[in-house]
Amino acid sequence: MFSSAGTARNQSGPSSSRFTPARPSTGPALGQSGPSNARQNTRHQSQQEQNQQSQQPIELSDEQREEIREAFELFDLDKDKKIDYHELKVAMKALGFDESKQEVLRILRKYGTPAAPSSSRMLITYEAFAQVMAEKISARDPVEEILRAFSLFAGTAVQTNNGEELRIGVDDLRRVARELGENLEEEEIQAMIREFDLDNDNLISKDEFIAICRGE
Repeated sequence: MFSSAGTARNQSGPSSSRFTPARPSTGPALGQSGPSNARQNTRHQSQQEQNQQSQQPIELSDEQREEIREAFELFDLDKDKKIDYHELKVAMKALGFDESKQEVLRILRKYGTPAAPSSSRMLITYEAFAQVMAEKISARDPVEEILRAFSLFAGTAVQTNNGEELRIGVDDLRRVARELGENLEEEEIQAMIREFDLDNDNLISKDEFIAICRGE
């Protein structure tokens, strides 16, 4: 009896495997993701999201796009649909970006093409210029944009405790209206000043102009 029992214990038939405890897993099974793979997948997904975000079109107003086009055409002196270093620098300055020489050269190296196969002179097309300026405009501080607009309007010098300051007066609004081809009546111009002149000096200061643009 004991010998037969021992024989039974030493047998390794198919049914004996059911009673063998499962071994602890020492690593991910084939096709499963362990911690390392999970981290790699996370990094890959993050990179994909960043790429998708960078490929999203930049939203500009029609007026901003028109300003970009006009600046390019104004300084494309030979009208070949391309501009060089000097033309690029002044075109960017006209749009409010007084960039350093290093930054202009960086843009040309990244977006430009040689003027000729063996030439070191780089040119940038309108499409590339529009992309560069769209990125810069979208990244610009809104207050800087407002102040740039203020500088186009303000032409009346006023002495203050902090020295001379420029403000927007009736004559300035007349000038801007004339430049824009707007035929405004005198009463309309006076009404614009009265509406936004908070300190009743018949002028619009920088702070008042910022409040106007922000809708405050």
